[in-house]
Amino acid sequence: MGVIADEYEALDTDVSLEEFREAVEDKVEQMGGLADEETAAKLIAHELKDEEVNGIADIEPGMDEVKFLGKVVSIGELRTFERDEEDAEDGRVVNLEVADETGRIRISMWDKLAVSAVGDPEADTHGEIEVGDVLRIAGRPKEGYNGVEVSVNKAEPDDDAELDVETQEMYRVEDLSMGVSDVNLKGTILDVGTVRTFDRDDGSEGQVSNLSVGDPTGRVRVTLWDEQAPLVSEFTDGQSVEIVDGYVKERDGSLELHVGSRGAVETIDEEIEYVPETTDIESVEIGQTVDIAGGVIEADSKRTFDRDDGSEGQVRNIRLRDETDDMRVALWGEKADKDIELADHVLVTDAEIQEGWQDDLEASAGWQSTVTVLDSEADAGDTAETTGSATDSSASAETGLSAFEDADGDETSEDSTAADDAAAEAAAATAGTDTTTGGEASGAAATTQVSETVEFTGTVVQAGSPIILDNGTETRQIEADTDLRLGEEVTVRGTETDGTIDADDVF
Repeated sequence: MGVIADEYEALDTDVSLEEFREAVEDKVEQMGGLADEETAAKLIAHELKDEEVNGIADIEPGMDEVKFLGKVVSIGELRTFERDEEDAEDGRVVNLEVADETGRIRISMWDKLAVSAVGDPEADTHGEIEVGDVLRIAGRPKEGYNGVEVSVNKAEPDDDAELDVETQEMYRVEDLSMGVSDVNLKGTILDVGTVRTFDRDDGSEGQVSNLSVGDPTGRVRVTLWDEQAPLVSEFTDGQSVEIVDGYVKERDGSLELHVGSRGAVETIDEEIEYVPETTDIESVEIGQTVDIAGGVIEADSKRTFDRDDGSEGQVRNIRLRDETDDMRVALWGEKADKDIELADHVLVTDAEIQEGWQDDLEASAGWQSTVTVLDSEADAGDTAETTGSATDSSASAETGLSAFEDADGDETSEDSTAADDAAAEAAAATAGTDTTTGGEASGAAATTQVSETVEFTGTVVQAGSPIILDNGTETRQIEADTDLRLGEEVTVRGTETDGTIDADDVF
């Protein structure tokens, strides 16, 4: 058969024997007699083997031209652009997404190849490629804006090839995978970030913002770029939205859904259910990243601090209690600006469990976390009676005091912790009800007490406004223009009205 035919016979390629023989002859000529036909045939065979990949998942930037099969799952619009060269004709480009059993990838077709593939709307011509076609593709991989892309040199439909790939019009969170583009997804907003600006390498300024959305299958962080970034100012927690033409990238081991110039985020009337799977607070361990939820029993004021690089940061501490235990949660950055009050029911996702003050564990909610104030009425309806046996169910729903029920769902007993009693009193005061030492409401309406000058000594179990002190047997809510630390023992003197001391002196 000859050395050329022998090498060709060992190949698994769609290149014909005639094309292979011509390539070998060209290689012999290029090398100026330094290689005979056998050596040249081996070199060409090696190059062809390098081009073949087992599947889309094997394609990486920096490879030479690759060849693979892909089923068309989406076709973008044909776009026209101006070239840098003077008097040069406008360029044309179209992006398609193709898939096989191993993954998905975006391919780009240019100029005549693009027009031939999808047609030209201006000339009213139709293309040769449709969604569902299996293409035999040759092109060069590169790192694109949406991940790995292939710039196509050749793409032809292969009517005989079959790939077990289903096209998808609407995604769910569980369907997302690295490199997927043209994603449409519906979800409920769990967390809304702020717009941030940054400088690009070319000196221009960009904008970016983030959302977190969830659906019945999970949740995902959504990153909005440039002209899409200001959209976050139009959204609030709990709204339903549809994300259009997003693309999936990876950050720190987690998938994110990005929205660029071709995409959009729009509010919809459809209600999208998201049910978080939270971890009981009593079972968390240091080093874990968990989702926790509970009622707010402490809410400190926001604090600012200087970082090592000279920038300013901010943090706010709250304490959450679920049916098993309570835990301090540090809200960092823009999370510290969340409107969170006593008795709110809050969900914190992707919180890192760390060692906190006095060897107590605490949860840290950083950039990767979401902090959502859940609907108080819905949460109150799902729980048992709240602190105060005389408080009816409608009042419980309005005040959100179900956050303070004990682990068994019964009324709070006399041996409840001081912090819980203090928070319950503060929450009841905020809600416009009155509490007594035993924890029972004094009636449907609050009874105004006579003001008197008192002195009270106790430990700070809630800093900020209001301050709450506990002396081991009873608690007091304090209004004072002073900064106190949790755990600090102080004495206050002032006028007490309706269970609140307006402190003139703190020492």
